[in-house]
Amino acid sequence: MPAYIALLRAVNVVGANRLSMPTLVELCRDAGFQRVRTYIASGNVLFTSRLGEPRVKMLLEQRLQAHMGKPIRVLVRTHLELASVLAANPFPHHPPERTVAIFLDTPPPPDTIEASRGRNSELLALGTREVYVMYRDGIAHSRLVVPAAQAGTARNMNTIARLAGMASER
Repeated sequence: MPAYIALLRAVNVVGANRLSMPTLVELCRDAGFQRVRTYIASGNVLFTSRLGEPRVKMLLEQRLQAHMGKPIRVLVRTHLELASVLAANPFPHHPPERTVAIFLDTPPPPDTIEASRGRNSELLALGTREVYVMYRDGIAHSRLVVPAAQAGTARNMNTIARLAGMASER
């Protein structure tokens, strides 16, 4: 049975868009997903399902909208896809906590890098369905805007490595 990782966009444990991880586990189980497990309280959930990725995404987004009262975007990857994102990191010699993959539903447009604004010392590269960004001066100091990534969600390489490792244990 395929192992999936769902990455929720813009959910928090406090403040706006509050979603507890036990509630996320319950929503996933209600969708019929099995072996459900979360990782850190920032919208990362691993599970198995016989369903394909589009159906998994749809079911989880429907349940989240019903629970939250508004749409919550979900980006889904198989454990092999997530491992590939990690392996394809174009900035492996830079700090993993400053290097992110912004997950998208579709391949990034070819002009993604050129269309970015506010770029200073950041390095950008395109992936299969990701945009990689290495923040040399740290994310907090960046003014980078990547229009193609507005509907995506970012995770740093430490988080991706941990999620990939957890998924491979399934």
